[in-house]
Amino acid sequence: MMDTSTAEEAGQKAAQEAPPQPRIDAHQLALLWQLSARARQAASESTLGFTIVNETLALVPYRQAAWWRGDAPGHVAAVSGLPQSDPNAPYVQWLNALCKALANGLRNAPPKHAAAHVEGQGAAVLPARPQVRTFTAADLQADAPHVAAEWSAWWPAHGAWLPLTDRAGHPAGGVVFARDEAWTATDASLLTELGQVWAHAFQAFAPRASWRERLRAVLKPGRTQRRVLISVAVACVIPLRLTVLAPAEVTPKDPFIVRSPLDGVIDHLYVQPNQPVQRGTPLFGLDATTLQSRYAVARKDFDTAQEELRQTAQLAVTDDHTRLDMAERQGKLEQSRVELDYTARQLARVNVSATRAGVAVFSDPNEWTGKAVAVGEKILVLADPAHVEVTAWLPVADNIDVKPGTRLTLYPKSSPLSSYDATIDSVAWRAEPTPEGVLAYRVRATLAADDTHAPLGAMGTARIRGPWVPAIYYVLRRPLTLARQWLGW
Repeated sequence: MMDTSTAEEAGQKAAQEAPPQPRIDAHQLALLWQLSARARQAASESTLGFTIVNETLALVPYRQAAWWRGDAPGHVAAVSGLPQSDPNAPYVQWLNALCKALANGLRNAPPKHAAAHVEGQGAAVLPARPQVRTFTAADLQADAPHVAAEWSAWWPAHGAWLPLTDRAGHPAGGVVFARDEAWTATDASLLTELGQVWAHAFQAFAPRASWRERLRAVLKPGRTQRRVLISVAVACVIPLRLTVLAPAEVTPKDPFIVRSPLDGVIDHLYVQPNQPVQRGTPLFGLDATTLQSRYAVARKDFDTAQEELRQTAQLAVTDDHTRLDMAERQGKLEQSRVELDYTARQLARVNVSATRAGVAVFSDPNEWTGKAVAVGEKILVLADPAHVEVTAWLPVADNIDVKPGTRLTLYPKSSPLSSYDATIDSVAWRAEPTPEGVLAYRVRATLAADDTHAPLGAMGTARIRGPWVPAIYYVLRRPLTLARQWLGW
């Protein structure tokens, strides 16, 4: 094993043989920080490119600079000293050819190092991350002789190529510089740090991948594709409870319906909607004018028939012929008595009273006052507030296999934090139009024992639970229904 003195000597020897590290003073660090801040504050890609090719001169001296975008087929997007580059200009076309040659040379270089011509040094081994690559016209003779031939017409002697890469390490263009003096290690170090900042800033303006590209990347054959397909297959067979929503209302259960006892016109309602009433409380009254007239006529006919029978009985004592008329007078009297009794009973039924206690359920009293009604027509309902049920209207389009005994939950609109559970008792076999004009099935459900305090007349939305189905059926149920309606299969 090497002793301590031998290790120290080896370390000193390696330090002496290593190339000198670049020295950066405080002023250069301040400029580097300022240019980095300017890159982060750029409002657009063009503004960032203009800042790169023009304002970097304060940190690293150069005569020419250009920013080359790496998108296919690649083009020069910014040139120093010009507000906007003309792609048809000869100088810009030569820069395009130069940057393409440099980018291809970078791609073909070994992945772990790149050559750099630095003053006072030969080819140096650089880190794996993109570094500044210095070059001259002689370096382009082999790969781009036509570019090297025109070098002296456009550029000074020394050039520097700073490649830019995205977060994944893919080439995203680069920045090229030129000047008369050779590039130093300090210049290369400063430009390398700026290149990292610029590449990150350009990434913010890069176009986002579309959903098709993302989907194509996910479905690319490989481990990710297999995982996605297995996850989708498992998700498709996960059992879910099939549920539908339907408008619902708390309605009275087994209510007493109050009907009109006679044909007539409602004269007055003695109760108000939702008013509690007791047995014998007057509910409404019909107009008695016609019946009172008929009763007066019947009373007059009865008195007349009674007087005629009395006179005939007196004459029958002495006149045998008059005695024969007594039977006819007696029948007429009985007929008038029946008419009088019938009219009296009808007149007594003009005022309707409650036959049981409950709450009067009906619409606006003004809609009934003066309205002509027929015998047996429904006027109002007497309901027991403690004996209610839930009535839901299940639209035909959302119909599922609902059977008696299925659970139902009512979410009233007037109380968003409350809910009431119920059990379905019956489902109508035939759909009927609702007041809103929607064809739906009537569903009746009994509230749970602890939910009997649900307010009568509360309206809301009922969630009706159906059978357990696979997730794929739950998702595709409606699209398949619409497809069958359109395609007829």
